[in-house]
Amino acid sequence: MRAVITVIGKDMVGILARVSTICADNGVNVVEVTQSILQDLFAMIMMVDITKSTIPFNELADKLTAIGSDMDLTVHVMHEDIFNSMHRI
Repeated sequence: MRAVITVIGKDMVGILARVSTICADNGVNVVEVTQSILQDLFAMIMMVDITKSTIPFNELADKLTAIGSDMDLTVHVMHEDIFNSMHRI
């Protein structure tokens, strides 16, 4: 199972490191990352594999949201099933 993590906010040192550390500490594998910096705006999308996560999905989402709050970023975590059902053709 996978999840999509999006991060948006003012660019600063350590955003990718903090988000990926939460993932690694909880058995979540980062499969793919894309990030852009537009002037001083940071935007990142991560696809993560949550199959071997050591914590429930909601707890992972809460931890990532808390990191976002600490860094004044918007972090959103969406389970792949929800993402797929929202974007059916």
